[in-house]
Amino acid sequence: MALTVAVQMDPIEKINIAGDSTFALLLEAQARGHQLFYYTPDRLGQRGRDVVASMQPLQVRDVVGDHATLGAPVLKNLEELDVILLRQDPPFDLAYITSTHMLERVHPKVLVVNDPASVRNAPEKLFVMNYPQLMPATLITRDKALIEAFRAEHGDVVMKPLHGHGGSAVFKIAQKDPNFGSLFDMFSVTFREPWVVQKFLPAVSKGDKRIILVDGVAKGAVNRVPAEDDIRSNMVRGGAAAATDLTPREREICETIGPELKKRGLIFVGIDVIDGNLTEINVTSPTGVRAIKRLGGPDLAVDIWDAIEAKRRG
Repeated sequence: MALTVAVQMDPIEKINIAGDSTFALLLEAQARGHQLFYYTPDRLGQRGRDVVASMQPLQVRDVVGDHATLGAPVLKNLEELDVILLRQDPPFDLAYITSTHMLERVHPKVLVVNDPASVRNAPEKLFVMNYPQLMPATLITRDKALIEAFRAEHGDVVMKPLHGHGGSAVFKIAQKDPNFGSLFDMFSVTFREPWVVQKFLPAVSKGDKRIILVDGVAKGAVNRVPAEDDIRSNMVRGGAAAATDLTPREREICETIGPELKKRGLIFVGIDVIDGNLTEINVTSPTGVRAIKRLGGPDLAVDIWDAIEAKRRG
């Protein structure tokens, strides 16, 4: 069953295809005979009840420096499509939220992956707070007194912006840290949203595991080990990818959250686990598909497209 598929993503010419999960999904879609179109979020618009976008036919190939060919732009009503891959990276700002409202107008008649209302209502560092029994001690606030009380109780902490991504602006703060005042001032003027303050887990030096769930079921994982002088394990920040298996505790985490992910239409989700502690549930534009395959694991793009096609048939 050939489908008409559009991908809403950041500029395709700038991606690093070696590690880009969106690119893996596009390669698999093309291999299955699906027709591909591409547009960036700024090309999305609404005319009355119709949601439209200026999009381009797309062909992809796994060749560095020559990975995409784009055709002439065409204006399409999104209801002409079968599937839309919502794959732009955060920041999860008002522009991102607005695009989810527009896409919600065509979903589920057009299958949007992930469900745009659920993406909007399950920001990764807030949605995870539904599962405190699986997490390290965590506080979300921008109040200095609350942060100081949390540090007094839990010792060393990690502080990061609530809607940050890719390991940007993640800081470790000691229980008694002369830099805290200055860091608090910098966060106060830089980020309008609250911040995440989380008990520091020393075992992060052994890795931060990214586990991919497809339609609520754990399908594969990669362990991301931070560089020697960094606490951030994100591969875009220098983290090294290593093959891994799931522990019983990690399977318990996946089995606990999986039914809710499926219920919300979150087909492609990446969770982060450190030493058996769930830290994030990534629903906007999860990564890890290509790293898992490169390390000898399954090709999860196949599982994701199997799930998408089953929903379209069903």
